[in-house]
Amino acid sequence: MAQHKKRWMKAVAGALVICLTLSVCQLHGTCESVRENVVRLHILANSDSAEDQALKLKVRDAILEASADWQEIAATPEEALALAEKRLPELQAVAEQTVAAEGYDYPVKAEVCRMYFTTRQYDTVTLPAGQYDAVRVAIGEAEGQNWWCVMYPPLCVGAASDRKKATSLWSDKQKKLVQGGDRYVVKFKVVEWAQNTLSLFRRKK
Repeated sequence: MAQHKKRWMKAVAGALVICLTLSVCQLHGTCESVRENVVRLHILANSDSAEDQALKLKVRDAILEASADWQEIAATPEEALALAEKRLPELQAVAEQTVAAEGYDYPVKAEVCRMYFTTRQYDTVTLPAGQYDAVRVAIGEAEGQNWWCVMYPPLCVGAASDRKKATSLWSDKQKKLVQGGDRYVVKFKVVEWAQNTLSLFRRKK
């Protein structure tokens, strides 16, 4: 009887593992489709001092103003990324001018890159961890806290109506995922944990 119970418990445990694995894999696929449809903006402050953090926000405001028309120009993530590459010198100049106008001589480096983000929440949108295309702006030593948002779809805009228009660029499945609230934050953390675990195994090989 005890042996039968033990076998039954093992079978249940195995079924739960399979269900969890399938759920994570399915969620991972949807998460990947979100990542491939997003271009992020990432700004790194020189340091965590109050002055450097305030400067970071000044640079943010200038860059957002300079890229305000992207929503009307870019209809796809590919177009947004091509636009970012084309207008990178402009964004670099805007950031440099802002830093200089505030009385600092920090160097500024703007680049379009593929970089890793942890699970992040922006207003009502939560984005899963993973590799994203991004416009990255590093100020000075770039050792301070960062600020980020989404340039495509343009979620950096302030008005709720504009954010609703921006998220309309995602499929219903993607919108349900990123706007699912706390219950999806937990699921994203599970996917993030699975990714990190697999990454550790790959490095050990």
